Amino acid sequence: MNLIVGLGNPGKEYLFSRHNMGFMVVDRLADDLGIRVTRSQFDALTGDGSISGRRIMLAKPQTYMNLSGRAVSGLLNFYKLEMDSLIVVHDDLDLPFETVRIKKGGGHGGNKGVMSIINQLGSPDFVRVRMGIGKPARKEMTDDHVLGRFSPEEVKVLPDILVRAADAVEAVLKAGLAAAMNEFNQRPAANGDDPEPEKQITPK
Repeated sequence: MNLIVGLGNPGKEYLFSRHNMGFMVVDRLADDLGIRVTRSQFDALTGDGSISGRRIMLAKPQTYMNLSGRAVSGLLNFYKLEMDSLIVVHDDLDLPFETVRIKKGGGHGGNKGVMSIINQLGSPDFVRVRMGIGKPARKEMTDDHVLGRFSPEEVKVLPDILVRAADAVEAVLKAGLAAAMNEFNQRPAANGDDPEPEKQITPK
């Protein structure tokens, strides 16, 4: 089984914030696959289903972002899942808006949810599907930026971004990490500004 975790914050006030893009992708996958993400366990809402015959669990931690690792660790341990079964979907300040990238391992990039997962698991070696939200003009504006709502212009393209991210998750499961990275990471950002595309993987 694969555990697909979307990061976000619970509560209506955060529902459409940039920091909740991971939740939005899980909701998109749930709608596409007919999965109800309503079961409460290990500080998360979860639901079971399958993609191309592969069993999956969708999860949305309910601990708030900076304690996301508690839910992820609990689910992995209870279901006796290996790190390779985990896919985390989250927003990323270091990528321009409209950019979707896949990576495995690496740092947390300032995302407190990813930081919490790394700390709880004791390793960064899990797959991430990252969605760019861009950086604000000044560093002190970061909290307001990530917790703020999308602009009217961003709202127009948000559905396409969520579809691409959901497709990226499915590509990892259907085609494997190498093929999925080669497909998604070679695409230029929609605004043409991609500072550092993820390294491509050549299947062996």
